[in-house]
Amino acid sequence: MRTSELDVVVVGTGGQGVILISEIIGRAALKAGLPVRGAETHGMAQRGGSVVDYIRVGCRFSAMVSPGGADVLLALEPAEALRYAHYLSPEGVALVNTRPLHPITVTTGLATYPELEEILDPLRGVCKEVRTMDATRLAAEAGHPQAANVVMLGALSKYLPIEEETVMEAIVETVPPRFLDINKRAFELGKTEVE
Repeated sequence: MRTSELDVVVVGTGGQGVILISEIIGRAALKAGLPVRGAETHGMAQRGGSVVDYIRVGCRFSAMVSPGGADVLLALEPAEALRYAHYLSPEGVALVNTRPLHPITVTTGLATYPELEEILDPLRGVCKEVRTMDATRLAAEAGHPQAANVVMLGALSKYLPIEEETVMEAIVETVPPRFLDINKRAFELGKTEVE
């Protein structure tokens, strides 16, 4: 799928690092000399609400990805993958972290969270490929579970029209130095997971 253009929709909940992923990709694209556009929506993100970022690498015009136009849906949370599945192209790829973050309605017993297969089955009907991984476990292996976003960025790197070294430079420039080693390991684990 590597071309000089790629439309990505990154989704998750507040605090998962959706915006950091976008910042790293944007920085890496500029370093690679590629035009990049982005837009974000985050409603009640600090309270665990839905966060969505649209990233268009190689695009000189609109920052928004049209429904049915995303090459990749990168989901840091499984239910969010299903919520935004309509953005995926039929030829697209969904990269999904399988570790759920239960909303307050689930933790208080007012609702139940669907089984993983109830989320993935409809998703498989929308796009060409669904790749899953427990990015939270891999991040813990790297040194901290909050690095799951960078695990997912590592998985996405297979599809980005940007050299891996350039993405790594952008990580170095974006992530605080004290977390750099963890994030480098997280990136490598995510990349290995999709190879």
